Amino acid sequence: MPVDPAAESRALERLAGWCGRYSPWTAPGPAGGGAPDGSGAIWLDITGCDRLFGGEAALAADLAGRLGAFGYEARAAIADTPGAAWAVCRFATDDAARTQIVPRGDLRRALAPLPVAALRLAPETAASLDSLGLRTVASLLGLPRGAIADRFGNEVATRLDAALGVVNEPIAPVAATVPCFARIGFAEPIGRAEDIAAALDRLLGDLARELALGGRGARRLVLSLFEPAGDPHRFAVGTGKPSRDAGHLAALFAAPMESFETVYGIEAMTLTAPATEPLDPRQAAFHEEKTGGDTDALIDRLTNRLGGRHVIRFAPRESHIPERATIATPALDGPVGSPAAWPAAPRPIRLLAPPEPIEVVAPVPDDPPVMFRWRRVRRRVVRAEGPERIAPEWWRRPHDGDASGLRDYYRVEDEDGRRYWLYREGLYRPDVPPAWFLHGLFA
Repeated sequence: MPVDPAAESRALERLAGWCGRYSPWTAPGPAGGGAPDGSGAIWLDITGCDRLFGGEAALAADLAGRLGAFGYEARAAIADTPGAAWAVCRFATDDAARTQIVPRGDLRRALAPLPVAALRLAPETAASLDSLGLRTVASLLGLPRGAIADRFGNEVATRLDAALGVVNEPIAPVAATVPCFARIGFAEPIGRAEDIAAALDRLLGDLARELALGGRGARRLVLSLFEPAGDPHRFAVGTGKPSRDAGHLAALFAAPMESFETVYGIEAMTLTAPATEPLDPRQAAFHEEKTGGDTDALIDRLTNRLGGRHVIRFAPRESHIPERATIATPALDGPVGSPAAWPAAPRPIRLLAPPEPIEVVAPVPDDPPVMFRWRRVRRRVVRAEGPERIAPEWWRRPHDGDASGLRDYYRVEDEDGRRYWLYREGLYRPDVPPAWFLHGLFA
């Protein structure tokens, strides 16, 4: 059939995502990249994950067996370095032994009998080495590196050192490396919502204990549900503050998973915490009492149900102009610390956007109003404070954004006890009537 590299790469990416059932660190290799038969590879970092499957041998056998059941001709190798694992997988496995495990610290012995092509060299470089009688990795191990570099450049020495672990070979995973990972597998696929919820509770308990050992709390969680075949189903939730409360975190998954259905059943589940932050231990009360509820928990539930763009909080911004003194941010971004001395004077709980023009009776030039008319209702002022002069930033031009001219603000109270925030725009001029506006309402 005609080769389709783009389709092969997409298939490898999907398969790498499916391999997340074994490790949170997976990375697809380029389709046909360096392989003599044109096939691709998937890298897995299973450090600390093999114990969940009964050891490295059991993990490799399960992985190769499942891929074989899907119709893939798959082979697997486990070694201390990516280069050694690739070499052994390509050149030391066969139909009789589809999986190989290189014992720790035994890289030189495992690599020695393999052909030089196992080092992932360019075809012309491997052919040149073969013409010189350097056909195996063992023939390169005893040669001075300087002589190899003079004849073939740095490629051969670099690949050899990477395979032996002398230098580190970075490989970018599909997702960022996550330090906290929990997994559960089932003897038979499950499909009932109650069973999935019970398994999630168990995963959250395991993850909470791991977070507690590190003194951290989760800010983002990703739950992956693996069917016998196909792409995994993933659900992500976030929190405004770090948390390791299993009950609260379980409630966050209720909304995104309420419509989830599986046809073939779920045979494995993983839970990762891609984002964590330090969380100090807290002493719980001796007698817990029911209260009106935790505001942070409520924000988390609303955000994960409605979406991050629909639940916001106002954060302070360093500006004297009232319209620019706050900025709306996603609630899960967490509260932002207030700038020093912000704001210096009392501000109303509600601002009108835009400020509404009013008719005012006031002595001139700077005395507060004695009466004003707003929305066709006349209000007599009994108490007043001011003026507080606010001017736009000197580096802004008058037409930049919503920057306005100089304002003199007054806090006033009418005879019914209502309090308002009024301002006169511009400096007093005897030949021009002043423009007055109502900008805010105090509680």
